[in-house]
Amino acid sequence: MRALFFLTLPFYAVLLSTSPVRADEKAQSANTAIVPAGKLEKDFYEWEERHAAAMAVKDQLKPEVVLIGDSITHLWGGQPNEPKGNRGAEAWKALFGEHPALNLGFGWDRTQNVLKRIELGELDGLSPKAVVIHIGTNNLAGTKNARENTPDEIVEGIALIVQRVQEKFPTAKVIVMAVFPRGEKPDNSRRVQVNAINERLVKKMEATKGVTYLDVTAKLTNADGTISKDVMPDFLHPGAKGYAIWAEALKPVLPR
Repeated sequence: MRALFFLTLPFYAVLLSTSPVRADEKAQSANTAIVPAGKLEKDFYEWEERHAAAMAVKDQLKPEVVLIGDSITHLWGGQPNEPKGNRGAEAWKALFGEHPALNLGFGWDRTQNVLKRIELGELDGLSPKAVVIHIGTNNLAGTKNARENTPDEIVEGIALIVQRVQEKFPTAKVIVMAVFPRGEKPDNSRRVQVNAINERLVKKMEATKGVTYLDVTAKLTNADGTISKDVMPDFLHPGAKGYAIWAEALKPVLPR
């Protein structure tokens, strides 16, 4: 007579709980901020076209300074030219003058997009004296294309960008910007998240050799912590006055 075996409910539950984790669950738990990714979001420009423009102009420009970031950098000025940008053209000219600078700001970019662009060769063949990095605010946005990242994940993404930049340019000065404040008032939920990123970022960057950490939050905000529309018209992207503030803060830390 064959023996019959019965699984009690508690034991069956244990079997279920120890079943392998699905691939999509693993992907969700992984830090997406450090996994290189191409275009993720639709914006006011074409991501691939701007990448092609950057690749076309970079070697001819021979930049002394390279700026890497999202739309905050993208809309400032410089080459490759952005017809819908140049919001801080005067500040750009005042800061860089005759010193060539390359604008590698891409609207809607997250840290993973920057990592992909580095993989695609945007930094290859260059020898800048300095690299300015401002990235991370878009990682706070969750969409159907990419999940929201935590402050710790975002800092890990920024740190990996710094590592890649230093591998490309071991003698260049690397300037990492604190993520700019956003939201009109200091208790805005996004502002609180940005503060959490910067609290972690400053510690990480101070422990990273060859990096200058620059926080201009106090210069972009009023004494009560609010943001003025003449500095950031939409409380996220700088206007001409905001870019002038950024330029003035960068001036003493850029090599000449």
